[in-house]
Amino acid sequence: MAIQPSTFDYLNLLKENNTREWFHANKKTYDGVKANFEETIKALIESIGTFEDMRGVEVKDCNYRIARDVRFSKDKAPYKTWLSASFSEGGRKSGKMDYYLHIQDGESFLGGGMYSPTPEQLAKLRQEIDYNAQELKDIIYNPKFIEVFGEAEGESVKSAPKGYAKDHPEIELLRKKQLFFWHKFTNEEVCSENFVKQVSDVCFTLKPFLDFLNYVFFSEQEPTIIL
Repeated sequence: MAIQPSTFDYLNLLKENNTREWFHANKKTYDGVKANFEETIKALIESIGTFEDMRGVEVKDCNYRIARDVRFSKDKAPYKTWLSASFSEGGRKSGKMDYYLHIQDGESFLGGGMYSPTPEQLAKLRQEIDYNAQELKDIIYNPKFIEVFGEAEGESVKSAPKGYAKDHPEIELLRKKQLFFWHKFTNEEVCSENFVKQVSDVCFTLKPFLDFLNYVFFSEQEPTIIL
């Protein structure tokens, strides 16, 4: 299963002609692009389902609409110029940390992690790092994990977060406001016949990190939120 090269042609044309009039005039082409992407999503649900509980998850539970919500955005372009889907137990609306797939000319990637945490989630993560950072470090500093994802992305506070000493031995991790990873794919990889396997392999490598976050965020422990 592969994404057709014409997908990138269509997305680039949409970027140049991002209007409702152009979109509807080329709806037949979009329908073909969407159908191809949905076939890929279906194959990924099956493949990821070999190591995640994807029972009951359908394509519609993973796929994102191409129409943008422009109500609160300065950019009023009506459509996204990429395709995207996310995969997790219960689907993308479950609230759990998931595998996010992004398809765009020269900018395709698979990513996941703590991107927009709630104050409670951030407090829980910092509390876990303070008590036992080694479990997280064993995951994100594993040589295989680094080979696939490199270093963590995301913003950090400039100094120590409230409630933690500047000389804390894990201060660099505690300073994180975001903690996410991504693996980029070339256009050639996206359009290759083994793309689904490539994505699934990357997801499998990311799984221990997402499992860690889901445990920290959704276990019954109560975080101490310092304002």
